This record gives sequence, structure tokens and C-alpha cells, in this order.
Amino acid sequence: MLTGEGCPKSIRSINDALEAVEGKWKLMILFVLSSGPKRFTQLTREVAGITDKTLSKELKSLEENELIKRDVFDTFPPTVEYSITPHGLSLENVVEALHYWGLSHRRKIIGKE
Repeated sequence: MLTGEGCPKSIRSINDALEAVEGKWKLMILFVLSSGPKRFTQLTREVAGITDKTLSKELKSLEENELIKRDVFDTFPPTVEYSITPHGLSLENVVEALHYWGLSHRRKIIGKE
């Protein structure tokens, strides 16, 4: 698969996928949301190390790519909840594969689990 003989359409589809989940945080946010809907403050706590500004930007991008949805409830103050969409759940195999590859990589390169 990594022979370098891929057609331009394959490269374009890989580029599209990488743009949708690019960066350090998006897959981690999707992983956290896969266990159920969360409010902003819950996401801030569960995605360790992310700033509010970065979380806000990443949530907006994930919503634009229809990987998550944002629900605003008619309360005072308004309650906002984020949840993963069926399209976002379709990345489950990708996230799982990255998880196992990361474990293997850590053992090989760092020698720790």
C-alpha cells in the first residue's frame, strides 16, 4: 500500500481525511465524545492539556466536517452539549488502529507502555 504507486485520486482522498482530523486534538476529542455527549467544561477536563481557545476552534472544525454536533438547550444560562455524529463514529476503526499502532510504536521507540 505504501509503494508510492497510488493514483492522484487516492492522494486526494487521504488529504481530505487528514484535513478533517488534522492536528493533535481532534481525534482525542472524538475519542472522548465516543463515550457520550459532553459539555465544554467536561471536554476541557477529559482532553488533558487543551486550552479553552484551542478546544473551541477544534470543536468548530469538527462540527463543520459533520463529525460532531452541537446542541443548545433552552435553559438559563443556555446549556451547550457536544456529541459525535454517525459520520464521526465511522472513524472508530481508524482511532482503534492508531491506538494499537501507538502502543507498538511506544514499545519500539521509547521502550515503555
